[in-house]
Amino acid sequence: MVFKAPVVLPEDTIKYPNALITTLNRRNTWVDSVFNRLTPAERIAQLMIVEAFPNNGKKNEEDVLNLIRRYKVGGIIFFQGGPVRQAKLTNKFQAASKVPLLISMDAESGVGMRMDSAMQYPLPMLLGAINNDSLIYRMGTEIAYEFKRLGMHLNFAPVVDINNNPNNPVISYRSFGENKKDVTSKSLAYMLGMQEHGIIATAKHFPGHGDTDVDSHLDLPVINYGRERLDTLELYPFRALIRSGVGGIMVAHMHLPQLDSSVQNIPTTLSRPVVTNLLKRELDFSGLIITDAMVMKGVTKYFKSGEAEVMALVAGNDILERLVSVPVAIKAIQAAIREGKISQAELDRRCKKVLAAKYWVGLNRYKPVPLQNIYQDLHTSRAHETNRRLAEGAITMLHNKRNILPLQKPKRKKQKIAVMAVGAARPTFFQRKMAERAPIEAFWLPRRSTKKNRDLLLKKLKKHSQVVIAIYGPSIRPSNHLGLSKEERDLVDQLIRDKRAIVTLFDNAYTLNQFSDMAKTNGLIVGYQQLPAVQEAAARLIFGEIKPNGKLPVTVSDHFKYGDGL
Repeated sequence: MVFKAPVVLPEDTIKYPNALITTLNRRNTWVDSVFNRLTPAERIAQLMIVEAFPNNGKKNEEDVLNLIRRYKVGGIIFFQGGPVRQAKLTNKFQAASKVPLLISMDAESGVGMRMDSAMQYPLPMLLGAINNDSLIYRMGTEIAYEFKRLGMHLNFAPVVDINNNPNNPVISYRSFGENKKDVTSKSLAYMLGMQEHGIIATAKHFPGHGDTDVDSHLDLPVINYGRERLDTLELYPFRALIRSGVGGIMVAHMHLPQLDSSVQNIPTTLSRPVVTNLLKRELDFSGLIITDAMVMKGVTKYFKSGEAEVMALVAGNDILERLVSVPVAIKAIQAAIREGKISQAELDRRCKKVLAAKYWVGLNRYKPVPLQNIYQDLHTSRAHETNRRLAEGAITMLHNKRNILPLQKPKRKKQKIAVMAVGAARPTFFQRKMAERAPIEAFWLPRRSTKKNRDLLLKKLKKHSQVVIAIYGPSIRPSNHLGLSKEERDLVDQLIRDKRAIVTLFDNAYTLNQFSDMAKTNGLIVGYQQLPAVQEAAARLIFGEIKPNGKLPVTVSDHFKYGDGL
């Protein structure tokens, strides 16, 4: 039976996802009544989402309130804060707004990705290892519940990029993997979990950001392949989600000269051939088309504020996200209307579409966010159980030579299993969970270790007949580089060559390549992230309490390929 969180939907919201697309394109009296109270300039501002940072204090709060009161912007995207701080700001912003605000977050792994004191769900690479997509649907329903509890309506997720470039600096672990069918099925499950529970999903980054070696936050990626390649690979998941009623699509900042060479260095966000001709007309998408952040270097490097927003609207986007300057953009758009580059009537139509989205999420009956019990409501036993199931469904065993796993507990009382945390300087959750199951001695190999400390550590480890190595990245998010020195990696390789090591990686699967002898391990487990649920799942797997279920969602090397997993 498919799990569905008990989320209360607005009365007029129909549960099936295509109801959203129908609502966006159907006239209704609430939309008309709100629209008729807006000036032409305010209708333009309804197409803008501005950022708010609850951690940045009064100055940021006043800046946002000014944009709401003076210009009547259409929505907010929240970053960096806590649940109570954000809820209070949401209520304050909504109270100041002439039209209820569409509240959004870039929460690919749930609200805990952007705020403290909230649930951290897995990122897509871990989810890509799962064979049971109903678990991902379940996560989508939980995230929908948490969004609604915080008064939010629009999630800039799922990422449907196909990560077929291991050197991609910006997508990597944010993708479900390298196989287009896997990416499609998993992103579809996530999307349905959210939209069937009243939250608008946004597939990104159109037309596909998986095969780039440049981060569009920092520069403009140039992609030299054309339609044949896009049709067979990158567009595959977008087509499927469009057929299934995804509410939004975010357009990436990339330059595809084979699709549009009309302007030098034009990003896809500002390209009419990409946004209107390909996405709207050929793929028949009639949901919300949203730009990636307009403050990113992928746009600002070649196009100035005002000019870029005009081009984005002419290209066919409905919503401009995170602008360099709202007043500059509005003035430039008004000038473009006078010059005949775009019509007020066309922008009015898009304004009504944004208002219809607000209607679908229930803003026609707006109520403030209740502040009581927010922390408890964001940490339900149901949410923790979801995380446990996701972790156990994803944990991937790549090696089990000579049946070294499940690990046998020491028979002699004084004998202990050595558990070494690489990249850590203090006891880890994994070591704690291992200690609950068998006598262990804990060791640590922190970054920037000294030769003296490494030599002493190696001497101590040699006294143990069994060594379990847990490898951690430098932050709670997966990394592209573990940040370990050559000497620290060499110590791990030496332990692997001694044939006594079981290795568990709590980081990006691609980082397996940073150890020259990793293919020689007797036991090798990939957990993909440092989430506590994953660390506990690894301990349970090592002692045979659960069986491995995950498969590698990407090819790491000739030794570790897509689909591998015992």
